[in-house]
Amino acid sequence: MLLLQHLTRWPRRPQKNSLARPARLGHDRCVITYLESERLALRPFAADDADLLIELDSDPAVMRYLTGGAPTPPEEVRDLAIPSILAGYERWDHDLGLFAAYEKDGGAFVGWFCLRPLRSGPREEAELGYRLRRAAWGRGYATEVSQALLAKGFTELGIRMVWAETMTVNRPSRNVMEKLGMTLVESIPTPDDMMAIEGSEHGGVRYEITQEQWQLRQA
Repeated sequence: MLLLQHLTRWPRRPQKNSLARPARLGHDRCVITYLESERLALRPFAADDADLLIELDSDPAVMRYLTGGAPTPPEEVRDLAIPSILAGYERWDHDLGLFAAYEKDGGAFVGWFCLRPLRSGPREEAELGYRLRRAAWGRGYATEVSQALLAKGFTELGIRMVWAETMTVNRPSRNVMEKLGMTLVESIPTPDDMMAIEGSEHGGVRYEITQEQWQLRQA
């Protein structure tokens, strides 16, 4: 259950690279936009989007800090991950969840972002996470869209606190969290199924930002 276990855990802010044939949004689909930033649009995943996630999770570099580079099995994406994502939209009235990210100029699929509570946690406390294709690395997308998600969560959706976690050694991802104004609140142990990953001996870190802290940054 790699994808479900590592769907948002310890997201990695990528570096610049390229892919020859970026996936694109089909023009024959009815498009519902959840959020727009300057360069990207977030849209709900559909039942037939499994191939996007399979390709994303097949890149060892993308999965380096999640599984040590191992890909997510395609059957797990189709049978577990996609149904879980779709169920999340219903659970949170399509206000929160995990959303596909596309470039507004050209429509290339670049990965996903999420803003959603834990299933057993309070709705007003949401996790921020993302995973990007290598072609989208190094362009500032993680910070850009995360800023837009914080604004939406705190001003429209009743979110009171947003949190994010990453590996202690993942300095680029921590830099994104700090750019967002998030504060380091605690160190966390490495999950048992991530102990083989390089740097796991240093554990992880948790960052948080409250609605009040975010509002002060906007003043």
